[in-house]
Amino acid sequence: MPHRDVDEAIAKEAVDTATLVAENQSLRDRLLRALADVENTRRRAERTAEDARQYAISDFAREVLVVADNLKRTIAAAQRPETVEDAALIEGVRATERLLEHTLTQFGVRKIEALGQRFDPALHDAVMEVDEPSQPPGTIVRVVEDGYTIHGRLLRPARVFVAQRGANANSASELEPAEAEPSSRSGEYRT
Repeated sequence: MPHRDVDEAIAKEAVDTATLVAENQSLRDRLLRALADVENTRRRAERTAEDARQYAISDFAREVLVVADNLKRTIAAAQRPETVEDAALIEGVRATERLLEHTLTQFGVRKIEALGQRFDPALHDAVMEVDEPSQPPGTIVRVVEDGYTIHGRLLRPARVFVAQRGANANSASELEPAEAEPSSRSGEYRT
């Protein structure tokens, strides 16, 4: 074998070895990526299964909250029972309400304590702004319908009345009588 042929064979083997090493590295990289994808898919499936387990009753709980609201309305409507039988009936309704609240709590449904708190649009639905000089603006002054969470996730926002912001409450009352007349052009009020 001539010397030149040997050099070519060695060079060819070196190229083949470098190609094999590169191909091996590429296959190893693809294998590691595939294993990482499998692990991510497994974790995602576990999270989905856990969410499904925790929040599967959300729709049912939302419907049961209507029953809880009606029990509260019944108790509020019958504050002063006229007879002993009425008192016993109301006490039975209160016991049913306590049992329902306990059952909801066992399944991760918690009432949002809103009265006196700062308004949070993530937890509360403002029904109306009201003048309440004894409370700072943005404070919840009345709860129309209780809100609930399930395992920390909002199930139903609390429907609330919020203390009005100072500027909004005073803007109409601060107008001078001459300034409060409609303008002749558009029927709008001048300020």
